Amino acid sequence: MFWGLLAVLYPTLPIEVPFGGPQFASIETEQVVTTLATTIIGLDLNENAYLTEITRSGLESVDVGQTEAAKTLGMKPSLIMRRVIVPQPMRVIILPLGNETIGMLKTTSLVLAVPFTLDLQYATSAMANRIYAPIPLLVVTAFWYLVMTSVLMIGQHFLKQYFGRGFNGRSSSKRLRRQAAIQAAGTTYKNIALEVEQ
Repeated sequence: MFWGLLAVLYPTLPIEVPFGGPQFASIETEQVVTTLATTIIGLDLNENAYLTEITRSGLESVDVGQTEAAKTLGMKPSLIMRRVIVPQPMRVIILPLGNETIGMLKTTSLVLAVPFTLDLQYATSAMANRIYAPIPLLVVTAFWYLVMTSVLMIGQHFLKQYFGRGFNGRSSSKRLRRQAAIQAAGTTYKNIALEVEQ
């Protein structure tokens, strides 16, 4: 609401030397801070802190030894970040990042507070005021939010599977069984070789 009503607080934005200097030009605030810009700025400022913290905690979950090992191989810092560091925390980052994205989609209904917006909730309210049937239109709005949320959840599921390759319990237990079988076979081979020598 603050960003939407910025033009009421400051009708013009002057281009001037600060602290009482000469004014070169001025532009109307409504031309610079449009409805779309206020929506993006408001949602961005709301979600930025959460997404930054999710990304930071994911990157810090990678052990420092990974970077040191990559440096000993002679990799450049940009290559280390792209090939070693970033792929590892993606499986940790995907779930909270997807949840925040879905939460932000639901938060778009708050854009109704910005005057003259064109979001789904505003369009529903405007149409309900014209035809005097708010409940069916709210059900339609809820259905569309459900569809968009479901699509994002399906995408999140596939991203989680993609970045979680090799980290699920079944593949690690198969790997452990395979290693145990190889060790048992190796022990059997050593025993046979010792018997042959005797």
